[in-house]
Amino acid sequence: MAATSDVTLWSLFMQAGLVVKLVMLGLIGASVWTWAIVVDKSLNYGRVRRQLDSFEQVFWSGQSLEELYRTLSDRNTTGMGAIFVSAMREWKKSFERGARSPIGLQMRIDRAMDVTLARESESLEARLGSLATIGSAAPFIGLFGTVVGIMTSFQAIAGSKSTNLAVVAPGIAEALLATAIGLLAAIPAVIAYNKFTADAGKLAARMEAFADEFSAILSRQIDEKLQPSRQAAQ
Repeated sequence: MAATSDVTLWSLFMQAGLVVKLVMLGLIGASVWTWAIVVDKSLNYGRVRRQLDSFEQVFWSGQSLEELYRTLSDRNTTGMGAIFVSAMREWKKSFERGARSPIGLQMRIDRAMDVTLARESESLEARLGSLATIGSAAPFIGLFGTVVGIMTSFQAIAGSKSTNLAVVAPGIAEALLATAIGLLAAIPAVIAYNKFTADAGKLAARMEAFADEFSAILSRQIDEKLQPSRQAAQ
């Protein structure tokens, strides 16, 4: 009974060899980092969704583009707001310099929105690579600790010349604990990576759809602004 009561997670950790201890500590650190990313991304994606909903409500409320641009131009905007500001900034710069080619102006505006969209998508996907790395590597790191622990246990068994289960079990349990911790770190990381990747794709698709719609709106306005000058030139 005394031997059984001593077999706790803490005692297994303390009795493990140096290599197995380092493996366990590394995996525990990876698990903590995984949950930190999960909490951060959950809060961040929720905030982005609210910002997108709020911007769409204001944008489609009928407010003039110039007024909305003046409101947002001095702010640190993100998401659709950043795409809108980048397009309007290129729009105003081009007309201040006397833009005459609608095709060239449209291409510059689309390129400005594409650059901003890529930057916003990159921000959404930040640190997801860490989840993928932990999810794929943690089981193998834990297995490495298990292999080392079992080898050490077998050496101890050979040295003691005893195959009694009471002698073998603690060493095997120490080794298997490394694999368990590896799975404990990997499973949440894989689930979180798949979920957040899908969420980031949906948010990026919403911003891309807005960029396409706004590009069409600006295209019509470009035609209206440049039509008189083209008629005068003819």
